[in-house]
Amino acid sequence: MTDTGTINYDSLDFSPLIAISTDEVVTHSFVRDVPLSADRTLALVTLDNGRDHTRPNTLGPVTLLEFAATLDELAARAGRGEIHGVAVTGKPFILAAGADLSKVAEIPSLEVGRLLSQLGHHSLGKLDTLGVPSFVFINGLALGGGLEIGLNAGYRTVDAAVPAIALPEVFLGLIPGWGGSYLLPNLIGIENALKIIIENPLKNNRTLTGADALALGVADVMFTSARFLEDSIAWADGVIAGTTKVSRPNTPGKMERLVKWDVAINIARKMLVNRIGEVAKSPDVALNLLQAAKSGNRAEGFQREDEALAGLIAGDQLQASIYAFNLVQKRAKRPAGAPDKKLARPITKVGVIGAGLMASQFALLFVRRLKVPVVITDLDQARVDKGVAYIHGEIAALEAKNRISSDEANRLRALVTGTTDKSLFSDADWVIEAVFEELGVKQNVFAEIEKFVSPETILATNTSSLSVEQIGSKLAHPERLVGFHFFNPVAVMPLIEVVNTPQTDEITLATAMVIAGKLRKNAVITRDTPGFVVNRVLAKLLGEAMHAVDTGTPLEVVEAAVAPFGLPMSPFELLELVGLTVGAHVLDTHHAAFPDRFFESDNLHKLAAHGKILERDGKGRRTGFDKGALKIISGGSTPMTAEQILQRVEDGLVDEIKRMLDDDVVHAAEDIDLCMILGAGWPFQMGGITPYLDRVGASERVFGGTFHTPAIRGICAAVGATSAQR
Repeated sequence: MTDTGTINYDSLDFSPLIAISTDEVVTHSFVRDVPLSADRTLALVTLDNGRDHTRPNTLGPVTLLEFAATLDELAARAGRGEIHGVAVTGKPFILAAGADLSKVAEIPSLEVGRLLSQLGHHSLGKLDTLGVPSFVFINGLALGGGLEIGLNAGYRTVDAAVPAIALPEVFLGLIPGWGGSYLLPNLIGIENALKIIIENPLKNNRTLTGADALALGVADVMFTSARFLEDSIAWADGVIAGTTKVSRPNTPGKMERLVKWDVAINIARKMLVNRIGEVAKSPDVALNLLQAAKSGNRAEGFQREDEALAGLIAGDQLQASIYAFNLVQKRAKRPAGAPDKKLARPITKVGVIGAGLMASQFALLFVRRLKVPVVITDLDQARVDKGVAYIHGEIAALEAKNRISSDEANRLRALVTGTTDKSLFSDADWVIEAVFEELGVKQNVFAEIEKFVSPETILATNTSSLSVEQIGSKLAHPERLVGFHFFNPVAVMPLIEVVNTPQTDEITLATAMVIAGKLRKNAVITRDTPGFVVNRVLAKLLGEAMHAVDTGTPLEVVEAAVAPFGLPMSPFELLELVGLTVGAHVLDTHHAAFPDRFFESDNLHKLAAHGKILERDGKGRRTGFDKGALKIISGGSTPMTAEQILQRVEDGLVDEIKRMLDDDVVHAAEDIDLCMILGAGWPFQMGGITPYLDRVGASERVFGGTFHTPAIRGICAAVGATSAQR
């Protein structure tokens, strides 16, 4: 410690971090001197790991120590008057993608976790103590610690073509811990900082463009790619010479710190509780850091980051987040059981049976991603015309938002047609149905369309719970049928369950997987069983919730009982989202298939007829429970406690998932977690569902083992934790 009580980062021993970094891909700091006006010199540091753009620069311990040593040398040169400014930039298209998460996952103790944050402050913080102006030229991807390099410098330029600038840590169960939580709000104001640190990560890791960074005040100036480096150097020359003045209108003043700061934090805290509950730790930790950052004391801000980051690194949620991150980044891109892509048939035209909302969403997605003709059909021309009008309207909306050009909008509109004449499907290579969820209806539409399409046409059903094999039972060629289950809203949800029946051939399956990729969706192959993966798991959870209601348990007790799962919405909000009638149908389907394990609920059918469970205001925000719904469910005489419900749900989920794995519905627990993360919004910080069930001891209770060996736990977690420890 120094006399002021702050940490002297130069005196710390970082060797424990080096010990876990023996295979680090080091991002080196290469220095060259650039002449400026009036015989001044700029030392330009280029970060480069020697790999191409597919392996971004990352910031491991060896990298950070080399960077710190480089800045120490440059500070010495500045002291001798040899250089007059220091700038940092990256290799082509990339500044840095932050810390190497695989190394973070290997940290063995709370103390070493604290060292990781301290090393970031030790290294990046030197940009503030060089004795000459410091600049970062954000020439490409800048995520997490990559952006924090810039925040630690005195000035920042940005390339107009940069596609992604962000602090995604909260999404991963961390906080910006190398200066970001303190420096950013003091640079651009609390509301803008909340957007970047809290709001964007929780919107599926939304990122900033170069123009966004300039508008928010993250960057001081923006240049085009053609002369980005030259223009950045010339601008830095002007700053050093004093001829270029930098204006920062978003930097908070005294009134913002006295009044606006705490109000913005309180609003954000309420928003978080409403949106994601209180299970996820990192958003709340980040809010606390942002609130404290208004003090304006840099050293104290950095030390708060050290302690906060160490605590999160040591906890369960980071390990679960890294597990989930690896599933989405790696396993989702190499689906288990996928046939050779070379078997896939080319798709030059798509047919959509149905013209309702779901079918129209399919048509829009297929035409946008595949850019091939799409034809829709329905029972009468009025419905067809309505579907085509909806699709054209959505294309117009994309054009109005500048997400597509007017030329592309015209091309897309021209590719979408509608008809009641099934013969116009004759040259379609892929036909998907989106009709009423009733077995006979789906059987009949496929049996009819098969008369018109070619023998090579692949047929896909979007059923959510019916047997795909039974749907194809009236087909002359059932081998061409595959399940292709989207989730709503179609454009947003990233999962498709590709359902493989005993009859589905390899060509059909391969084509389905390739199409899913072209639609920019993640596909998981499942066996043809009731509910497949997502709906079967949700049917267990929702069935237990409605069973508790049927016994007389108050709705608020049921919601509180399942809160530890950290789900984005309560069971009753989820039922209303999917539709109470659909929810009742899903429970009925599972009860019919597995009557000893799944409940049906007469009350849910009555609620579906009533139309709602929750009371909402004019803006759609829930304000309580609907009085009519409460009257419908009254009468149960054996209510359960929240603890009883939670254990029933946990143990029931373990039992069902174990059965699914034993029956090879999917190949591994990782596939179930991937489905629940991408298809049901299961929180990253829970790691999906199976790590959670292992951590709380439910797996051990039910089958005497765990889904993962060793269990996915934090470094400070007690071994053999039980539900009582939550």
